[in-house]
Amino acid sequence: MRGGYRLSSARPGAGRGRLPCVARRNGSATERERHQLSPLGWLVVLWGIGGVLALLMNAIVRLSPIAVEALAMELSGAQWMLLGGWVIFMGYAEGWRGFHRRFSPRVVARAFHLGRGRSVGSALLAPAYCMSLFASTRRGKIVAWSLVAGISALVLLVRMTPQPWRGIVDAGVVLGLAVGSLSIGWHALRSARLGAEPPPDLPG
Repeated sequence: MRGGYRLSSARPGAGRGRLPCVARRNGSATERERHQLSPLGWLVVLWGIGGVLALLMNAIVRLSPIAVEALAMELSGAQWMLLGGWVIFMGYAEGWRGFHRRFSPRVVARAFHLGRGRSVGSALLAPAYCMSLFASTRRGKIVAWSLVAGISALVLLVRMTPQPWRGIVDAGVVLGLAVGSLSIGWHALRSARLGAEPPPDLPG
């Protein structure tokens, strides 16, 4: 077979056992070709993912001192129980289910998809594009903008809450954002190494 994997024809069925191997090799080669990015494409990917991580890290840096201040106070038993329950809830609901299972893989998939494209406008706004704030499905945009609005409302509400309650709330938020940041990094490394990405949530 010219230009590909050659199968022996010495006897009927001699190459039959090699077909799965050929399919796997051809599939792997196709996947690698699909995943290849130009140097400029990698810069777009880094800008998109790095911009999202910068936003999350900025929130972590701003909220962490408030949480630490609350932990240094003399909390009652009920407050410690509330803190523990809230941190566990946020680690699971925000960190695992919200970020690791949904938000993080979508951010990474859209970053790599944008890196292979030629849209200059979307590339300049790569962090917002990766967050599905535009050029995504209707459901994706609703979820993304609802998330931004919900976080903004929570921040404003917590600012009016006295310590230690404010710090208790911020402790859970910080944990969720930290898990989310690590999750984005994990998905990005996995995609860069294996080329395994979920659908990028593009409009039909």
